[in-house]
Amino acid sequence: MSSFMIRVPASSANIGPGFDSMGLAVDLYLTLEVTEQTTWEFISPSAGDVPFEENFIYTTAKQTAERHGKTLRPALVEETTSIPLARGLGSSAAAIVAGIELANQLGDLGLSQEEKLAYATEIEGHPDNVAPALLGGLIISTYKDEEIDWLKIDQLGLELIALIPAVELKTKAARDVLPEQFSIADAALGSGIGNVTVAALISGDYELAGKMMEKDIFHEPYRKSLIPNYDLIQQTTKEHGAFGTVISGAGPTMMSFVPQDRSSKVITALKEVLPDYRLERMKMDTVGLIVESK
Repeated sequence: MSSFMIRVPASSANIGPGFDSMGLAVDLYLTLEVTEQTTWEFISPSAGDVPFEENFIYTTAKQTAERHGKTLRPALVEETTSIPLARGLGSSAAAIVAGIELANQLGDLGLSQEEKLAYATEIEGHPDNVAPALLGGLIISTYKDEEIDWLKIDQLGLELIALIPAVELKTKAARDVLPEQFSIADAALGSGIGNVTVAALISGDYELAGKMMEKDIFHEPYRKSLIPNYDLIQQTTKEHGAFGTVISGAGPTMMSFVPQDRSSKVITALKEVLPDYRLERMKMDTVGLIVESK
């Protein structure tokens, strides 16, 4: 009987105008320590007293194995995570990727990266969080006619600061405030802002990228009322040298993109005005999902 470890990073999606199409892997992690045994046992603090048969990671693994006509070998699975739930940092995407990999290992599925990404996107509905969770880096992606096209940026010359409030915000609530449609003029404007953001990130013009991130018209103007201290956070981070600060995923966490020599200054300023926040200095995770034998 084998033992192995699965580790999946958190992710921050949208990044301003990249609605449902941009996501960045960051160095908070969901980890599964797996030891094969004769019966199932799932230790999952994030799931509380939920029976293992109803655990989201387990059900994802079971469904993934079943689509290949396989069953999972029983195991002791011990989950630990530093990814806060319902905070806009991809906790569900990390669980999906972990579940698919659990099936891959315990069902001997031999899945390719493309198959893992396809399954994860099918479950999540779009690849913006699951792609960086699986592949690492900053992923720009699109999903149309069940086909996923993506590009990975694996170097960013800046630091990240996550501003995590104590409150949760469910994705459904954050989606319910969005308009059902945009005019052609607004769609063109929003797409142009997104295009310049990506081009600026690739070229290393982070000042321009940050400026464009904060010009989003697709979701931030509608969600800002749901985000505690939205205006105060953007103003404080900008005053102390941040390139740009945006809602992470559906929120309520916000993510600030900061010059490498300014992160300490920005965090000090934020602590003064937001003493109840969890402030995390982060780096981009460039690897994504890893599996290690024990």
